[in-house]
Amino acid sequence: MSVLPSVQASDLPLTRTLTLGGMRVHALEAGIQWLDGGAMFGVVPRPLWEKKIPPDDRHRIPLALRCLLVEGPNALVLVDSGVGNKESEDFREIYGVDNEGSPTRLEDGVRALGFEPEDVNVVVCTHLHFDHAGGNVVRRADGSLGPSFPRARYVVQKGELEFAGSPNERVRASYMAKNYACLVEAGLMDTVEGEVQLTEGLRLLPTPGHTPHHQSVLLESQGESAVFLADVCPTVAHLPLPWIMGYDLEPLRTLESKRALWTRAREEGWLLIFQHDVHVPWGRMDPGVERPVLLTPEEGGGDR
Repeated sequence: MSVLPSVQASDLPLTRTLTLGGMRVHALEAGIQWLDGGAMFGVVPRPLWEKKIPPDDRHRIPLALRCLLVEGPNALVLVDSGVGNKESEDFREIYGVDNEGSPTRLEDGVRALGFEPEDVNVVVCTHLHFDHAGGNVVRRADGSLGPSFPRARYVVQKGELEFAGSPNERVRASYMAKNYACLVEAGLMDTVEGEVQLTEGLRLLPTPGHTPHHQSVLLESQGESAVFLADVCPTVAHLPLPWIMGYDLEPLRTLESKRALWTRAREEGWLLIFQHDVHVPWGRMDPGVERPVLLTPEEGGGDR
């Protein structure tokens, strides 16, 4: 029998805000999940990774379900949507999902910032795995499914949407049609191909590897930049190039995606925003160290 997880969603602030040039960017702490540590670190030996993130007695590590709400010049943009409210109790127990709210912590965070789900104009899906796109669609009180953000356009890479329908046994468990099918049927899902300037201040960057069509989100305003990494680098512990998840379908491509990102992050002083790190939402590369080392806000690496 497992013990009570040492980190719970209620331990995290519901929202955290930073100013990026003329934009306000909010990290929404949409919950926590617990996944197998070995799977999260792939070929990295356990004696190394467990020093970074200690596992529980079921060998799982805590992972944030961090999403972004960006107050852009022309649009209110949500980046990823967490797990949502549609999963069974067995599913939630297996994956240690802790995201309760009205209907989830994600919506609670949106409202805590003075908005309603109806105010969101665009929802960006970095990819369509259940812990990133599950909150796209809500199960209503009557059991029916509908868009969680009813006035928004949902945006994903065209190849990712096509790949999500793959019958391949290696990938189909992570893709659940209930998280996007009704959006496609309702004409609410837009697809893009490659690098795209989606709205003023928000650019989509292909960062393949975790999935073949995974994307990260680059935010730019008044000479300042930040990148929401999503699963190309889920936690600070994954900063070293070869520290790559066992979940990644094309790990060598992940490595090259990271290499390209780290080069630009150093040269252009990007703030790195982590989706799954429970303790560190963002920071900057230490320019004085050749290997990738993060400076947290407390160490001078970014906004608090």
